[in-house]
Amino acid sequence: MADLSKSEEAVDATPNVTEVATVDAATETEAVAAIEAPVQQGEPILQVRNLVKHFPLTQGILFKRQVGAVKAVDGISFDLYQGETLGIVGESGCGKSTVAKLLMTLEKATAGEVFYKGQDITKLSGRALKAVRRNIQMVFQDPYTSLNPRMTVGDIIGEPFDIHPEVAPKGDRRRKVQDLLDVVGLNPEYINRYPHQFSGGQRQRIGIARGLALNPEIIICDEPVSALDVSVQAQVINLMEKLQDEFNLSYIFIAHDLSIVRHISDRVGVMYLGKMAEIGTDTQIYDHPTHPYTQALLSAVPVPDPAAREGRERIILTGDVPSPANPPSGCRFRTRCWKAEDKCAEEVPLLAIPQVFVGKDTQAAHESACHFAEEKDVVHAA
Repeated sequence: MADLSKSEEAVDATPNVTEVATVDAATETEAVAAIEAPVQQGEPILQVRNLVKHFPLTQGILFKRQVGAVKAVDGISFDLYQGETLGIVGESGCGKSTVAKLLMTLEKATAGEVFYKGQDITKLSGRALKAVRRNIQMVFQDPYTSLNPRMTVGDIIGEPFDIHPEVAPKGDRRRKVQDLLDVVGLNPEYINRYPHQFSGGQRQRIGIARGLALNPEIIICDEPVSALDVSVQAQVINLMEKLQDEFNLSYIFIAHDLSIVRHISDRVGVMYLGKMAEIGTDTQIYDHPTHPYTQALLSAVPVPDPAAREGRERIILTGDVPSPANPPSGCRFRTRCWKAEDKCAEEVPLLAIPQVFVGKDTQAAHESACHFAEEKDVVHAA
């Protein structure tokens, strides 16, 4: 893992996350045993600490040299608890999908740690990493391109069993695949059909069935309903909630649609330009936002009630989103923020409970990365 220079080192900006109970596994067998150990409801199952991913920018053809880096994810920390859903929202390009790939170890982190049941998965390999990947699965954004058009539904859902044969013996796989189709609301007789014979919502159900095949504990959902129409979105979301109760799953739910995220999430994190701007329960984020960026996001949601719409204050952000290859100093949001002062350019705000709310019994007492965090009434869609 590459080292960051002192000037580029990302600050761990979440002092209020829980302490990581690390597991020291001397052998690969011990590591696998620790990964297979159960986690109690409400205990942390995934703990991300100061996670960084910089994509190098290079010049030259024969002799390449690095001239910069795209700071896609730049020092974020959060916890995922057993049985909960953590929603992650933000503009396109803020690093949401990169976080998902890092948690799946599909991308190698530049720095930081991802603890799964006390073990840093960024340092695992062999059987231990294979066990982690069995327990952390993903549902992809596009149901049209995430399924191989040359494979039948039975082959697509059953492919994980080829990689992890201990989950389903060969003679039992067809029945297992048919059971999974039934669980996600599809006819088990569709097992020999191809993806092009299904609608978008049905394809996404196939993707969910593939994610459930190995009995995972965590499913990372990377905008799983953004390519579907509204009525089908509701069906897929309701299915995911039903499966979470049935299989005791933990979700990381990435999306643009704020109303969907509120509907399914227990806690919500708001990302901006590679950093976490604010994180809290759904009520704290949607009804008591303290970060200016979150307030601007919520004010942009259409309101169906004409009376409420007339009295709302619409927050119009000026300027473009800065490039992640050259982010602003200090607070990343300061170039578009109406509260920005000199301090915002000089100091990186910590993701912490604002000092004005510390010790107070208020929903505004949640983590917000702003020097001047305060509540603002925002009328938004229910």
